[in-house]
Amino acid sequence: MPFGHDMVHSLATVVELVNTSPSTGGDDRLADLATLRAFVEARQVSGITTLTPRDLGQVRLVREAFHRVFTAPDQPSAVRQLNALLSETRITPRLTEHDGHPLHVHYFAPDATLSEHLAADCGVALAHLLVEGEWERLRTCSAPDCDRVFVDESRNRSRVYCDSRTCGNRMHVAAYRARRRA
Repeated sequence: MPFGHDMVHSLATVVELVNTSPSTGGDDRLADLATLRAFVEARQVSGITTLTPRDLGQVRLVREAFHRVFTAPDQPSAVRQLNALLSETRITPRLTEHDGHPLHVHYFAPDATLSEHLAADCGVALAHLLVEGEWERLRTCSAPDCDRVFVDESRNRSRVYCDSRTCGNRMHVAAYRARRRA
């Protein structure tokens, strides 16, 4: 997938955001403002200075909307889910350079809240993926006890686990042991 750094960053951000949800198994990893602040810093979300409890609630709503896009049963459903999210987002494209990153496009309005920022930038990145006919790259982990999402960036679209070091390795070891027992 030959995408620019901003699209790759936005896709990684939306994956990480969705995977904080209890919907992907486990606890809510955006439990409070401290974990939200840690997410913003880890993902280098620019232009966010203060966070409020309202921001936390709005980000959780955006997170669940993105989860519905990833888990849509087909491309038309994913398109409907993403259009619903984008229709409620103020999008103001502008070129920018910051934090040592080359020239790229931000889609959020200059005074956007964190949830608007994430909905716009991550939503547009997903929209580009769908427009390119790459809907099947939006995946849920195939490990039986994992519901995490990921974007399959492999050339042949063959990735099936959210992380080859954890779920992939665990499933390969289990298959090896089953073959040895047989």
